[in-house]
Amino acid sequence: MLQRLWLRWDTRLCLLAVAAYALAAVYGEAVYRYYRIVDLAPAYNRVCEDARYMPPLFVRMFRGREAGFKPQGLFVLGSDNLGRDVLQRLVQGTRIAFHVGIVTSLIAIPLGVVLGCMGGYFGGRADSLVVWLCATVASMPGLLFILAIAMVVGQGLTGVYLGIGLTTWVSVCRNIRGEVIKHRERAYVQAAKVLGYSDMRIIFRHILPNVAHIVLIAFSIRFPASVAIEVFISFLGIGVQGEPSWGIMINNARLRLWQGVWWEMTFVSLAIFMLVLVFNHLADALRDLLDPALRNEPMN
Repeated sequence: MLQRLWLRWDTRLCLLAVAAYALAAVYGEAVYRYYRIVDLAPAYNRVCEDARYMPPLFVRMFRGREAGFKPQGLFVLGSDNLGRDVLQRLVQGTRIAFHVGIVTSLIAIPLGVVLGCMGGYFGGRADSLVVWLCATVASMPGLLFILAIAMVVGQGLTGVYLGIGLTTWVSVCRNIRGEVIKHRERAYVQAAKVLGYSDMRIIFRHILPNVAHIVLIAFSIRFPASVAIEVFISFLGIGVQGEPSWGIMINNARLRLWQGVWWEMTFVSLAIFMLVLVFNHLADALRDLLDPALRNEPMN
């Protein structure tokens, strides 16, 4: 699968971009754990009054060094109103984004897969219950439901994980249910029933591998969607606290745009835009590659 994705120049760029984001997240996690172990204030949260509102390095190189200017470090992407390095905070925001995308997917996707398989395979009352659950959750205002769960659990990533994970499984469940309904009447399922295999074995050993492509596509779509929701929640001040989430950085940067401090907002917005773009493009490529209806068509 990776070889076929690598053959296309656009998906190759997307895979490299995802790898770069992942490396940044791993590096950010290592830095975060290090400062937790040594019990020191993290460098990305350290206030430096002498380096406030420092433009990015390429801007300073273009303008030339002002007389008497003594930079406190490189500040490649500039500094914010407290003299904190925007690049370091951007990397930590990537760490939080990957935490949210992965953990919420681990909550929502298994829940949607299990319910979809149960409803699609057994039908009858089980299917009616699954359809009712999907309709009930889908009828609720998603963002308000997420905010309510986050407020009940408390500020922090735990509330964000549960809020997003417990409200975004419906689309996965519906897609899996529809595919299982198509597969339960096929010859290989009927043959497994004749051989006396249990329902759970037929579902998870025979049907589920044939609908696994939906899970991969759902993950590639849900990951950036979860990150976008977390950014908005943190922007409202309900998400993670004390850490440089992308939403918190945008909330801080918007107050200083009128002062000409554009770099923090610009680089955070670019990071979010590129993450959503590459994952959505990979989702399209995975669908072309893994969907049985399109599997034999050439990838352009």
